[in-house]
Amino acid sequence: MKDGIHPNYREVLFVDLSNGFKFVTRSCVNTKEMGKTDDGRELPLFKLDTSSESHPFYTGTQKSINDMGGRVDKFFRKFGKPGAKAEEVKAEEAAK
Repeated sequence: MKDGIHPNYREVLFVDLSNGFKFVTRSCVNTKEMGKTDDGRELPLFKLDTSSESHPFYTGTQKSINDMGGRVDKFFRKFGKPGAKAEEVKAEEAAK
């Protein structure tokens, strides 16, 4: 390997700010802070807003479009389904 062209690939402590979850993995991310792991090691610290421990998709709390309590049906009743007017015009022409 050539010297001086590769990024600094090292162990980094990632901390989820929403719930305090910590994990260590190898990364090239630039950090300015240091943090302590549970086993006492001092590693570069990177703060995350969301991780797999707090993201709704991974925790199973994300709402599906089917679980929206009829909001989609209410919208279609109010504004009609997409393409419904074209189908109505074709049906009227066929009836004539």
